[in-house]
Amino acid sequence: MSVEVVMPRMGETVDDGTINSWYFKPGDRVEAGQPLLEIGTDKVDSEVPAPVSGVLREIRVQAGETVDIGTVLGVIDPD
Repeated sequence: MSVEVVMPRMGETVDDGTINSWYFKPGDRVEAGQPLLEIGTDKVDSEVPAPVSGVLREIRVQAGETVDIGTVLGVIDPD
């Protein structure tokens, strides 16, 4: 079953964030805990780790887009 990568909450007053860059492309293998993408808020830039090991199947939010907390950013098919 696929695992969704969601936009995390980066602070109590932060309600959205911008995707700065993805470190992988669809079809690439990722390892749990490995930095998957970088997001930016008005306060800080931060890396988001892969929640599971597997293959990045889909990127739903491209670099440069700003989305709300909880938005699905991508999908990983776990091993």
